[in-house]
Amino acid sequence: MKLPVIRQFYQQQSAENLEKAVEVLESFCEFRGATEDDLNVAGELITNMLGAMEVHANVQNGMSEKDALNGFAQKVMGSIDKA
Repeated sequence: MKLPVIRQFYQQQSAENLEKAVEVLESFCEFRGATEDDLNVAGELITNMLGAMEVHANVQNGMSEKDALNGFAQKVMGSIDKA
């Protein structure tokens, strides 16, 4: 997860575009010829895009962009700390 990438995706893409891109990447991950490195890159992109989609949803519900980005980062960091 890279917050600057999530911010850029949020600012430059609609939630609908991000959702379509995630679907394409998920489909790519199912390709049996995808290498471990391919899957790692696709997974990182999916994580960042899903984060941007969550930021879109939170901003639409009244949260500021900064708070939505920080909230997502805290949520991810909290789940990592529990692992």
